[in-house]
Amino acid sequence: MKLVGMLDSPYVRRVAVSMQLLGLRFEHESLSVFRTFAQFQQINPVVKAPSFICDDGEVLMDSTLILEYAEALARPGRSLLPASIPELQHALRVIGLALAACEKSVQIIYERGQRPPEKMHEPWVARVTGQLLAAYGALEEELVRRPLAVASATIDQAGVSTAVAWHFTQRMLPELVPAANYPALAAFSAKAEALPEFLAAAHGAGTYRQNG
Repeated sequence: MKLVGMLDSPYVRRVAVSMQLLGLRFEHESLSVFRTFAQFQQINPVVKAPSFICDDGEVLMDSTLILEYAEALARPGRSLLPASIPELQHALRVIGLALAACEKSVQIIYERGQRPPEKMHEPWVARVTGQLLAAYGALEEELVRRPLAVASATIDQAGVSTAVAWHFTQRMLPELVPAANYPALAAFSAKAEALPEFLAAAHGAGTYRQNG
């Protein structure tokens, strides 16, 4: 199995971290949807990161769908999703907020990086920024109300997605989401980033390497 995409993408990174926690072995090819577009296109004509090449060569895309497949492969062993309906409901709430924060962060980054400054639509940027802050405000409240587990043996998908999203935004848009305003998120992320599964798939242009 091979994960394709750069670890500076929160979507690629959440798959890389999650698959380690699920005990699944995989290769990683660090391709950019911008700088190596043509090479990526040969693997997946849609050029969507992450892309995931299954053992039979079939290609999956979208981090949530890839992780659904990974969960099926890992059964009946470790799962990153709670078994009980109430706990699952809450986990999905947190995951949804984290993915919304990722989406809004990416929209702002693309708006800044891909559109000429004179063509930026400030009302749109202000709207997306408000959504981003709302997502992180809600995540901060959730962490204060119900702290997430943050150890290799106990962290779940809500924890992985939250930590990856927060780290991504802090690396890319720290001025928009001041860490001092979100102490629970900042503390949780710091602990998660110290876990071996996060360190092995560090944010950036590097390539994940399976230990052992």
